[in-house]
Amino acid sequence: MTESEILFSEVLHCDRSSLYRNRSLTLGAKTSKFIASVLKRRMKAEPLQYILGKTEFMGLEFQVGHSVLIPRQETEILVEKAIELVKRYQVPCTKYRVLEIGTGCGCIAISLAKFLTDIEIDAIDISQEALLIARNNAKLHNATNKIRFLESDLFPRSPVPGPRYDLIISNPPYIPSSEISQLQPEIAYEPRIALDGGEDGLDFYRKIALSCAKFLKERGRLIMEIGFGQLSGVRNIFEEAKNFEVIEAIKDYNNIDRVVIIEKR
Repeated sequence: MTESEILFSEVLHCDRSSLYRNRSLTLGAKTSKFIASVLKRRMKAEPLQYILGKTEFMGLEFQVGHSVLIPRQETEILVEKAIELVKRYQVPCTKYRVLEIGTGCGCIAISLAKFLTDIEIDAIDISQEALLIARNNAKLHNATNKIRFLESDLFPRSPVPGPRYDLIISNPPYIPSSEISQLQPEIAYEPRIALDGGEDGLDFYRKIALSCAKFLKERGRLIMEIGFGQLSGVRNIFEEAKNFEVIEAIKDYNNIDRVVIIEKR
């Protein structure tokens, strides 16, 4: 839907088709005032998702706020591929253990919990504000029994008795620092910590490659979103880490390499 359709569907509590069936509907003063306030904020480039406080991802509704990145359509490719991996490699009647690095609003972890059975997820974020939103979203979707939200930077802080995860999933910050200010003005409203990938955009891939081996089971897989032109750099990082092999790259709707799957040897 267009932004206008999303806005009017929200304020009129109807679906898209109803908007066009009821064209003669008169808006009340309160509704008109609200729409005017929304348009005023949009004119300042504030994303509609933040104004409404919610967005859609994988067909599910998620609460969002300025402390979390707004979920993108491209990230659905990451989740869809992760679901395929779990279904392909999960041993029947066993718990499949997943670690998500940088959960934000929780859309990735919660989507996995909703579409998969026999799964346990540790979802990590460094932001307390983001974790509060993620926990609220998990309650909204009755997924709290499958997900443990942890405040930490990249990996669990508590000691891990040997590798425990079958899959590590992440949409890390991957925009080069110098490019952030050149992006569309809406980006300025999103948390920089969720966008800034360092000088070349690859800082977080280096950090993940440095430590993930001790958390990932043998033949376990790491699946991550990547930015434009970063496949070669990410492949080099993990090849230098010795214990990993890039086994697949998946393109997005614009034929850009968007998701990479890496296996622990």
